Amino acid sequence: STQGSAQPPPGLPALNFKCTDVSKRHVARVFEEVFGYPLAIDPTTADGPIVEKSDKNGVHDGRIVRAPAVPREGYVYQRLIDTRDGAFNHDLRTVCVGGAPEFVVHKRKTAGESFAIHTRRATLEAPAACFSEAELAMISRFNGRMGLDWGGLDILRDRHDGRIYIVDVNKTDLGPVIALRWRDKIRSMRRLGRALKALILEQKAAPTVRVSHAA
Repeated sequence: STQGSAQPPPGLPALNFKCTDVSKRHVARVFEEVFGYPLAIDPTTADGPIVEKSDKNGVHDGRIVRAPAVPREGYVYQRLIDTRDGAFNHDLRTVCVGGAPEFVVHKRKTAGESFAIHTRRATLEAPAACFSEAELAMISRFNGRMGLDWGGLDILRDRHDGRIYIVDVNKTDLGPVIALRWRDKIRSMRRLGRALKALILEQKAAPTVRVSHAA
């Protein structure tokens, strides 16, 4: 669910129980608080192309609209992030465990598929190859504020200002991405499995102490 608050089992390790809101509106609010620059836009005062998408998680109904525009109920409005490089737009799907990026699935889509699930090509990459040390620290801090112990972030890098933008948080992360090579699918799932096992063992060793997400 996009929003929900379940009680963690007493005295047992529990993942993502503090991640109670993954709505686009909340993600944009936390992103701006952590990174210091906005993703959300007021469609009534903006000018030019912007993104309109459902506030709910997993809908994949994003579209480009021209501002100024009258906002629709249940939708959020964000700046249009230009990730183009040649024929493709780029999406850095960042899988995080214990609050820190574990690996990145670099997804390439055509212009008409920017908001779709379908990916033309995907490669498995190390976080350090995609983000600076400062960006990695900010991503971990963002996860801590979201209460995300493990999950997938959709991160876009704007080709004009060079900044990264976290546009989506998935606390029930699916994987691996279909477009990955078979070998990379196996590598990614093994790496994720090892990281999750280490996180669970750490929490079992000290169930009253949460894994630190501090930057």
